Amino acid sequence: MPKMKTHRGAAKRFKKTGSGKLQRSHAFHSHILTKKRPGRKAALSSETEVSKANRKTVKKMVPYL
Repeated sequence: MPKMKTHRGAAKRFKKTGSGKLQRSHAFHSHILTKKRPGRKAALSSETEVSKANRKTVKKMVPYL
């Protein structure tokens, strides 16, 4: 069987933690930041776990992560 290809766009957006969970960054933190409160910006800058609904899709796109 040939190797599976990694979705390069997904590979740049997700990473795996030491315990095997998938991490992603938040949207809405790249521009128009003046109207957003500091607490909201701090929350958006952190990473969060990929939801259960999307986990299977992400694992398919990035099989060797």
